[in-house]
Amino acid sequence: MKQLILILAMLLPFTASADRIKDMASIQGVRDNQLIGYGLVVGLDGSGDQTTQTPFTVQSIISMLSQMGVNLPQSTSLQLKNVAAVMVTATLPPFSKPGQTIDVTASSIGNAKSLRGGMLLMTPLKGADGQVYAMAQGNVLVGGVGASSGGASVQVNHLSVGRVPAGATVERAIPTLLGQGGFIHLELKATDFTTVARIVEVINGQIAQDLASALDGRVIQVRAPAGNERVAFISRIENLEVSPAQGIAKVIINARTGSVVMNQAVTLDNCAVAHGNLTVVISTDSAVSQPNPLSRGQTVQTDKTTIDVKTDQGGLVQLQKGVSLSEVVKALNSIGATPQDLLAILQAMKSSGALHAELEII
Repeated sequence: MKQLILILAMLLPFTASADRIKDMASIQGVRDNQLIGYGLVVGLDGSGDQTTQTPFTVQSIISMLSQMGVNLPQSTSLQLKNVAAVMVTATLPPFSKPGQTIDVTASSIGNAKSLRGGMLLMTPLKGADGQVYAMAQGNVLVGGVGASSGGASVQVNHLSVGRVPAGATVERAIPTLLGQGGFIHLELKATDFTTVARIVEVINGQIAQDLASALDGRVIQVRAPAGNERVAFISRIENLEVSPAQGIAKVIINARTGSVVMNQAVTLDNCAVAHGNLTVVISTDSAVSQPNPLSRGQTVQTDKTTIDVKTDQGGLVQLQKGVSLSEVVKALNSIGATPQDLLAILQAMKSSGALHAELEII
């Protein structure tokens, strides 16, 4: 009996891993909103803006003091070292209500050396429409440390950006609509017609027939109940599991760092690659020509430059056809090229038609 069960299990088709709909798509209209504001961080230990080079910091201090009833003469020159001008940014989640708190980030826009130990003063945070949606204030936490003395300095991590956990209080809510009329719309994070078709099939098969329909390769229209039942309906929809389609074969190349990342769909045809390193060595020797005594000559320094060009022998390497990612990696490693050289090799393989993938350079 056990042998029969084992044979039946081996005959069953392989089941691909499934993802929840909530991991692949979002509800149209349910989105974050970006907030921004200009503020001041005070209480710094001499690491603030140099006010002679950042006049807007002084102007902000004078404006703030005037609002508090402290009027300074116009000829007053403030030399502050414990104040820094910052831009404050935050993300307002959907369905946020007045009184709730959100995290904010304070980033120096002057020449402050560090925001460590500072206090962010009350800063209004505005949306793209110019309306104030939150007020930020609190102690700035900086995940770094630095010290300097006698011309020597040491710094760990970044000191000009800090975080204020729960530092902003929501003052105004942004209305968020769950669908339009009797429908909600699911938006895939990446356009894929196959994945859209599978999601429609799963929704219609597990909930109700003709409930969902695909509008294009990214948006799915779903009939949804009205009122309070819509929330429970959306919860049921987003927890359905769907096997996403395999993405297009793609190779991501970072030309600045030399990083190469490829996905599982990349394949390789039979090809031959010759790779050799070119090395250029430039050396300069300085010689001093000393004149004889009483010759009234001058001491002259001459430079002798030698340029040596070396080319390593590059043998022709045959790469076998690879139909899986592990085989492609093994073939590319056999070339013995550095990451920087691999960038040019991959582009040449793509041009020759041996590499079946889309190249994206970032």
